[in-house]
Amino acid sequence: MHIMEGFLPAGHALAWSAVSAPLVVVGAMRLRKILRDRPEARLTLAAAGAFAFVLSALKLPSVTGSCSHPTGTGLGAMAVGPAATSVIGTIVLLFQALLLAHGGLTTLGANVFSMAIAGPWIAFGVWKLAGKLGAPMGLAIFLGATLGDLGTYVVTSFQLALAFPDAVSGFGGAFAKFATIFAITQIPLAIAEGLLTVVVMNALAGRQIKTEIRA
Repeated sequence: MHIMEGFLPAGHALAWSAVSAPLVVVGAMRLRKILRDRPEARLTLAAAGAFAFVLSALKLPSVTGSCSHPTGTGLGAMAVGPAATSVIGTIVLLFQALLLAHGGLTTLGANVFSMAIAGPWIAFGVWKLAGKLGAPMGLAIFLGATLGDLGTYVVTSFQLALAFPDAVSGFGGAFAKFATIFAITQIPLAIAEGLLTVVVMNALAGRQIKTEIRA
């Protein structure tokens, strides 16, 4: 993640775009509702977008045709919800493809699915589950952001294995190879992202409390 321009076969690129598009449309509808009902959420949305853009632009070379980096989308998933975050993540990925040559337009659908859809939903689900199990808020945020990041790379490994199965061991062997190579760089990055997300979420919560007091 991001899968680079032209790396996926055309059929795979189109298929992932077809899967991602309706989910992003649903996310746009959710985002519109948030802005209508909570206009003050604009600053939180802007912070979530900036966080994702900056973190996901910090790339380290990894598997051929890809790279490792924090995703930053766990913050948005926990702050404004995973559906709205799919739109934020799509915008981030589009800008990076156009301005930074990071990812690509042909692989946008695949990258959106892994980083803007799957990752945020995993982060949100883990965060909610940890909270229901009685975990402290800081730990729940850490687990959500960390596992959401790792989940993104599991999905990317799945996408690459589908496109490039191993000649001997097929999809399973390719998936194991991609996931293993990603893990070397991604596990420490995911932990770092989890810690940073806790700090930023606490800062956003503090700002919201101060705003409510002034109001």
